[in-house]
Amino acid sequence: MGRAQRILFVSAEAFPLAKTGGLADVCAALPKALARLGCDVRLLVPGYADALGQLCDPRVVAELRDLLPGTDVRLIAGTLPGTALPVLLVDCPVLYCRPGALYVDADGRDWADNARRFAVLCHVAAWVALGRGGDGWRPDVVHAHDWHAGLVPLLLRRSGPSAPPSVFTIHNAAFQGNFPLSEADSLGLPADVLDVDGIEFYGQLSFLKAGVRFADKLTTVSPGYAREIQESEYGCGLEALFTARADDLTGIMNGIDTELWNPAADPLLPCVYSIDDTSGKAACKSALQHEMGLRLDAQAPLVASVCRLTHQKMSDVLLHALPQMLDRHPRLQVAIHGRGDRELEAGFLALAAGRDDGRLAVHIGYDEGRAHRLQAGADILLQGARFEPCGLTQLYAMRYGTIPIVTRIGGLADSVVDHDGAFHQEGATGFTFDHPSCDAMLGALHRCVDLYAADPAGWSTLCRFVMSRDSGWSRSAMTYLNLYGKLAAANQAYPVAAVELPARVWTDVSTTQATAPRQPRTATVREEREGAMPLMADGWQRG
Repeated sequence: MGRAQRILFVSAEAFPLAKTGGLADVCAALPKALARLGCDVRLLVPGYADALGQLCDPRVVAELRDLLPGTDVRLIAGTLPGTALPVLLVDCPVLYCRPGALYVDADGRDWADNARRFAVLCHVAAWVALGRGGDGWRPDVVHAHDWHAGLVPLLLRRSGPSAPPSVFTIHNAAFQGNFPLSEADSLGLPADVLDVDGIEFYGQLSFLKAGVRFADKLTTVSPGYAREIQESEYGCGLEALFTARADDLTGIMNGIDTELWNPAADPLLPCVYSIDDTSGKAACKSALQHEMGLRLDAQAPLVASVCRLTHQKMSDVLLHALPQMLDRHPRLQVAIHGRGDRELEAGFLALAAGRDDGRLAVHIGYDEGRAHRLQAGADILLQGARFEPCGLTQLYAMRYGTIPIVTRIGGLADSVVDHDGAFHQEGATGFTFDHPSCDAMLGALHRCVDLYAADPAGWSTLCRFVMSRDSGWSRSAMTYLNLYGKLAAANQAYPVAAVELPARVWTDVSTTQATAPRQPRTATVREEREGAMPLMADGWQRG
């Protein structure tokens, strides 16, 4: 039997070290699933203050001076909390340890040096990929995630023939990492890629386009999204490039961490329950009503919304639909948990403040424990989206016996089968609607609530059925494993010495230094405000 495949994951976030959304969940859960299949996986993440504070068994393994002009970094090895998964943190406090959120300051503005922050992550990834990460470990494949790691495939292509092949996963094509072309030199990018056939994107440089252009293989987080991004409506200006690379593009459905999201053993719930004994879900509902300030009513259909309050997530439509849904169903309760656009936050708070009937609760912010309790205590999850690459919230809901109502788009369409209203319908896992409109959302909600009220036995059967659905990572992890294997087999091996390295000083301290990492000075805020990147038509030319 050959040795285990070595895979380096590169991501801006990974739960619980740093999280703004589903990217963090995927980049923690998928490596763990791959490790269970026998892979040797390591995860490279920026050394945010929270990450430095949570990393288990930290030790400095390498130092790189002048990685980019004036930028020194340390590489700190450890393990992901609660696991044996190896983690490498890029320790550079001037870039990563600061107040605010991961990508924005306390006022919601993008950090002015985001290009440099994530270029550093990418350059370190390229060095680790060439065996200079402190212990000589070299991956067979580098798996880069979203725009923050988009320069990695480009840097590997320019590192010589011994560089490993790369996989680039597009989690959301709307977030592109577009920056002025004038920054290219300071980011260590060669001038000959700053054109339309490289990473130029209508007068800017694009981290996302770099990943799409130079990775050996591309994946998205659902089959539906892989098709959609080749269309102008969802390609965010890169649809021609996605189409040109269609033969290298695969949609692989995200899974969830079924150990973290397990109602039978969830320490964040007031009462656990399982598919064999769902009685604890009623206790979770009562506790949630108390926590959120809702009227205690065991029979009330309780709808939860757990998402960023943004245009993408149709929060504007939900805001307008709420009065109608509450009027149509006199016992209906709605609990909203999330943050996002300031105007939408204010709108939801104002709507809740104008009611005193204990049927609408709004919490602005994000708390992991409350997110778990909402999934367990709610009867229904409402998750609209104008586009949705995959979505994990609906998978969490089904795991907890909560019925999702979703827009039939992207990964939502791949994961939720519509219930047509027939009692005891087989195969259905939720309710769907086709258009991002108030009427369409209300229509699906009415169908769902009517079933809840008219057929308790059928509702209970539906809840148990969705709980039985396999939403874990085992199947998708095997698909990734096969993809890695084909890439590694096709990649011709060359000695490391054949690579021409830049004149920078990388010091291996793994055997000479066991210094603890710098202590974090501030705690990071784990929320993300939707980006304000202008999306423009791509100039990609196909001959």
